[in-house]
Amino acid sequence: MLLSICIPVYNFDVRGLVSDLKKEIGTNGIDAEIILIDDASLGNYKKTNQVLQNEVKNFIFLEENIGRSRIRNLFQKYAEGEYLLFLDCDGKITDKNFLKKYTEFIQKDQETKVIYGGRSVLRHAPGPEYYLRWKFAIERENLPLGLRLSKPYLSFQTNNFIIKREVFEKIHFNPDFQKYGYEDLLFAMDLKSEKIKINHIDNPILNNDLETNTIYLEKVAESVESLTKMLRDKSLKPKLSEVKLVRLYNKLFFKSFIELFLADKTLYALKSKLLKGNDNLYYLDLYKLGLLIKDMKE
Repeated sequence: MLLSICIPVYNFDVRGLVSDLKKEIGTNGIDAEIILIDDASLGNYKKTNQVLQNEVKNFIFLEENIGRSRIRNLFQKYAEGEYLLFLDCDGKITDKNFLKKYTEFIQKDQETKVIYGGRSVLRHAPGPEYYLRWKFAIERENLPLGLRLSKPYLSFQTNNFIIKREVFEKIHFNPDFQKYGYEDLLFAMDLKSEKIKINHIDNPILNNDLETNTIYLEKVAESVESLTKMLRDKSLKPKLSEVKLVRLYNKLFFKSFIELFLADKTLYALKSKLLKGNDNLYYLDLYKLGLLIKDMKE
């Protein structure tokens, strides 16, 4: 069984990740190929990663950035494996049997279509400037296997998953959404609508890129913009009904409450509080809700 390891690259040094993968491929005798597609990274990152061109099966450099969804779809053109393993470029392998755990699961269950392995971050808290993204990962993303199994579609993320080629040929990431945010959830809900099971196993990859509170809140705003666009599409809106932020938004009935959040000073106050990093994620939920209300109003 050939496994195609697909890594979209954007402004990150992937030499360590590729080295770790190649080491396990050799040590555990994994039948695998590695494919990299660079989504128009800055020149210094391209130069750094170019040394990998002779180390992997394919390394494609795009001239223009095509976004998170389209670049993942593009791997189908180059991958030859029966299964495709997608990894984020900022991930770090922490288990010497990382690939083996996936292949053994597939060998035991020949009906496997999709597997999500999970994610982790460093257990030690970073400085306050980086704390918000880390706290969100610890409390909301790095869920134990039991919790992920209870909500297999809502718990799915694209940082570390395997999909059978024949499934990916039918169900792609929606190319209309190029920016950061909710493209993974929409993909999961497309799988759900087709009654394709998402298996979950305990095989996390470490998120190896610390984001400042400022950068993370910029990504939060971008993700809410993407969600707004999805909600305005009548064919997509029903698929998002289980999303926590959407459920909160749909429960709003009081005009005064909505107008409070539409006030720029309210959003500014919440953002200022969040930039300090060490705060309850309740305020992040309120900030996202305020952004969504504002975006939906425009």
